[in-house]
Amino acid sequence: MSTPQPPEDAASPDVAEIERALARITYLSTRHRQHDRLMARAGVPLDRAAVVLLRQVADCDPVRPGELAARLGVEASHVTRTVQQLQRAGYVTRVPDPDDRRAQRVELTEAGRRAVERVRSASTLGMQDALADWSPEELRQLATLFHRMVDDFFRHASGTDVPCRPTAPA
Repeated sequence: MSTPQPPEDAASPDVAEIERALARITYLSTRHRQHDRLMARAGVPLDRAAVVLLRQVADCDPVRPGELAARLGVEASHVTRTVQQLQRAGYVTRVPDPDDRRAQRVELTEAGRRAVERVRSASTLGMQDALADWSPEELRQLATLFHRMVDDFFRHASGTDVPCRPTAPA
């Protein structure tokens, strides 16, 4: 029995290591227990899908539901259900689209802004603890490279430019 050979266009070892690291961090960040701890620290009782959508609305407020679905790579019906959940909880509202009065956009309410701030703060503090031994320059480099990588992934996946990228606080 022969050992399978990698294809001739196999990824470089460095890219393979990046993929492994991303798989590990994705696993860690998507565990139910991790999410539950984060929500308890933040005092925000939302499931993972709702938090992801809420954060996306905060970064691109206001936004059409179809744009949210495209950005998140999910079905429009999933976004509709999650927006309804967030609307019932008082975190988002629907407003007329100024470019097309037949359409609506989703925007954060004041309660939604506070919830996003609490989630981001709790998440950032946890990350700060984990990266406590990193120098400020290393943290800056990592942030820059992560944003570049995500932008490149988005362009590769969608074939278009990045539609909405959160800006760093001034």
